[in-house]
Amino acid sequence: MRQFDPERPNLARMYDYMLGGKDNFAVDRQAIEQLAELIPAAVPLARANRAFLQRAVRYVAAAGVRQFLDLGSGLPTQGSAHEVAPEARVVYVDHDPVVAAHATALLGRTGRAALVEADLLDPDAVLAGAGAFLDLRRPVGVLLVSILHFLPDSARPQQAVAALCERLAPGSYLVITHATSMGRLEDGQRYRGASSDDPSGGTDRTPAEIRAFFGDFPLEPPGLVQAVDWRPDRPKLVGDWSLPSSLMAGVGKKPL
Repeated sequence: MRQFDPERPNLARMYDYMLGGKDNFAVDRQAIEQLAELIPAAVPLARANRAFLQRAVRYVAAAGVRQFLDLGSGLPTQGSAHEVAPEARVVYVDHDPVVAAHATALLGRTGRAALVEADLLDPDAVLAGAGAFLDLRRPVGVLLVSILHFLPDSARPQQAVAALCERLAPGSYLVITHATSMGRLEDGQRYRGASSDDPSGGTDRTPAEIRAFFGDFPLEPPGLVQAVDWRPDRPKLVGDWSLPSSLMAGVGKKPL
């Protein structure tokens, strides 16, 4: 198996560290500590993002879906889809060959989870790989969680998502979280940050642009909202610390 480069931070390992995992190196921990000094909310937002994923997976599984496709998944650790819905079959997709190799080793012989090395911008490759493990004639829960904002418009991510969704079975779900500039972007305003090599940067999009990724999929209540506000496990309490409203989330369902 190819080894991680211990001298260079890796986004998947950094995310694992923010979630409290152990599949990371000192260089990843140092990078996160530096990031947290610049953006104190970075770690809480990462955990809020994972908490949303878990709630969304439970919601989709409760609707009867028993298979999931997690695109741009990184390392499947710390409350990933196959742990939240152990009765479901899950395919994780990542284009980084080193991440893919390590993820495959982490999954071991779970039997219900597999890793496909593919680029989410190539729907044909994604579905060809996933089709060996999932029954694509039946509904699938597609997870695009905290990945689309790393893709610039020039990569045509909306077209890739649309092509993928077109081939999903009716009753499938699309789960998305996406960064926006502190929740204050108005339609027409845009911010272009750093590349995907910098987890603090990327391509912020307006709420209308994020909604466009769902295409004609109606949104499940409560619609496109801040991640912490999407069907929270408990009501907010007086005195709860509020995260900056920079991560939007939604779940759409393909019409029957």
